[in-house]
Amino acid sequence: MKTRSSLGLAVGTAVLAAAPLAPAGDWPAWRGPHRDGTSEEKGLVSSWSKTGENLVWKAELTKEDVTARATPIVFDGRACISARAGAGLLRQEMVACFDAGTGKKLWERRFPVHNTTVPFSRVGWASLAGDPETGYVFAQNVDGQLVALDRGGKTVWQRRLGEELGRGSGYGGRTLVPLVDEDRLVLGVVGAGWGDMAGPRQRYMAFDKKTGAVRWVSTPSEGPFEDANNNASPTVGEVDGRRLMVAGGADGWLYAVDARTGESVWKFHLSERSVNCPPLIQGHVVYAAHSEENVDSPGLMGRVVAIDARGKGDITKTGEIWRADGIAVGFAAPTIAEGRVHVVDNAANLHALDEKTGKPLWTFNLGTIGRGAPTWADGKLYATEQTGHVFILEGGPTAARALDEEALTMPEGRFAEIWGSVAVAYGRLYLVAEDGLYCIGRKDAPFAVKASPPEPPAAPAPAGAAVARLLVVPAEVVAGAGAPVAFEAWAFDEKGRFLRKEKAQWSLEGLAGEITPEGVLKAPAATTTVGRIKAAAAGQSGSAQARLFGPLAWTFDFENGTVPRHWIGAGPRFKVTDLGGSKRLHKPPVTSGLSRSTVFVGPATMKGYTVEADLLATRQGRRLPDMGLINQGYTLDVMGRQQKLQLRTWGAELEKSANAPFAVEPDTWYRAKLRVDVAGEKGTVRGKVWKKGEVEPEAWTITLEDPIVVQEGAPGIYGDSVTDVYYDDFTVKVNE
Repeated sequence: MKTRSSLGLAVGTAVLAAAPLAPAGDWPAWRGPHRDGTSEEKGLVSSWSKTGENLVWKAELTKEDVTARATPIVFDGRACISARAGAGLLRQEMVACFDAGTGKKLWERRFPVHNTTVPFSRVGWASLAGDPETGYVFAQNVDGQLVALDRGGKTVWQRRLGEELGRGSGYGGRTLVPLVDEDRLVLGVVGAGWGDMAGPRQRYMAFDKKTGAVRWVSTPSEGPFEDANNNASPTVGEVDGRRLMVAGGADGWLYAVDARTGESVWKFHLSERSVNCPPLIQGHVVYAAHSEENVDSPGLMGRVVAIDARGKGDITKTGEIWRADGIAVGFAAPTIAEGRVHVVDNAANLHALDEKTGKPLWTFNLGTIGRGAPTWADGKLYATEQTGHVFILEGGPTAARALDEEALTMPEGRFAEIWGSVAVAYGRLYLVAEDGLYCIGRKDAPFAVKASPPEPPAAPAPAGAAVARLLVVPAEVVAGAGAPVAFEAWAFDEKGRFLRKEKAQWSLEGLAGEITPEGVLKAPAATTTVGRIKAAAAGQSGSAQARLFGPLAWTFDFENGTVPRHWIGAGPRFKVTDLGGSKRLHKPPVTSGLSRSTVFVGPATMKGYTVEADLLATRQGRRLPDMGLINQGYTLDVMGRQQKLQLRTWGAELEKSANAPFAVEPDTWYRAKLRVDVAGEKGTVRGKVWKKGEVEPEAWTITLEDPIVVQEGAPGIYGDSVTDVYYDDFTVKVNE
């Protein structure tokens, strides 16, 4: 469908025919090679049609029960997407790569979704990240799986962020895009872990991009928050000689931390609720936006701001350069070109603001729902709108006009949703819509793969620079007790520039065993031990956390009066109290927020085990809680409100669940047992529940057959405590 300006189309096509093609470049991140939504590509088309005009190829994803929503990445000759795939019991999250020149699928990987309440409609939320140096593709799935895939789609390393580090995964499904920065992979996490990460906070983490080892964990947030959803994916830039990572938090603040060390640099209070619009760094200025209530203007929703990023500490009152109020930009990141800041608000109005003053210059309506960030290349804006519209615009200092508009539809006739942006690479445009992956460009133009020029190497620290920060690397370790674990002390100067690896003085806090002068931790193999590894050198100190697990069986009776420190997600919602003359694990009703919690007690790589525990529910009026166990991604839920048992792996999608009637009596102790057995790609999950003190029944009470079994996962406890819930004698043992 062509609308708005046929004259503009004719002019644009005539100019295009004479324009030489510029050297091709990659689009390895969702915001492009410069992380700002712009490209130096020339000779790009000014019009196209889904029926064939300038449509080089299209991957018909819906024919394979695949639906994508996020911006594609294009690098190393490949166009790669995240998506949701399958139907019924086979629904999964997917990562796939296609030949960028021909559209031929090169490989795909599918991942079972588990330990989450994100619905299937929001699976595949986040874009991927590509690393031109290694060829790796990085994905953060909605359920917290962070995975690095090689050029052939094989797993290089993976982390289960929820089970290992406490990342929350609620119904909102908002998942931050991983960021490749130098030798690190950086991302934001909202949730509660253990030790230094026990409280629910907004955090940022850096991983070694080649190994997955944790480099640093930063917690700039000072308190809990009401809205745990967060979508402001981080970005990086050099500011005043220091490499900063900047991102919006679930608590309404904008945070800047040192990208190489995680040290908190500054913060800016932007919104009363979660910031979901990713920021942009241009020189020493950060451009950010939100669509919630402003902190200093009650009742006024939305703001675009420019912030001087050279400050330190709380710069809310000192760092603002300009503001544009009343523009509600909830998701779409800013794009700067030709002295204009371009933002798309929630109502799909594309605004152009003066880069230096914030003065409104013009507005162009794209439709009804704004989600994707605009892309600038070849003197044009490429913009999408959620209800299937794709625009190519000519934007000037005072107005914008449409060179082309296309409305994409599904086979049944409704519009095809578009949530992402247009990617530009190799002289072509790449676009993901609900109905497929599009490659748009001149069909007669030669196709060549050429990487974008790499960023210039970081300037080294000056000779004799003093050590200002000491990192212990890795910063977070999960391993088996008895295996030696090596640590290093890395020194950085005041600008976050790496200096050297220091010969440190090492010590342990809480951990059993010893650490050598070379930084090698040796813990006894027989028992679980957790604590801190400390290093001191050059007048500075640093530390790391470690959980080293002994062999099964594990038993927890809580008689020492404390919640095990190494349990993920237990504090502050769980405590140990007296009940019936014994110490019990207690989950009281919450005063605000979700009453539902999951706690993980071991490594995410565990399999072939059985969990058991005593459970007791209390009643208040007609209300009874839910309580249960977790084993390898599966939950056995004793549901007091519904008077039944449920086995499930995906809380929002219960087609893959089993249910059985069960009378839950209040103030009565039950013994629950959950076992998972894996045979190839399939699995059998079995649960049983009986009154404590009675003979354990031989038959399993409830069974679930899973055609795409979760292959490994941590044991844990589940509780939805609308009233008090108690647990005792929690045991994890090898399957018999």
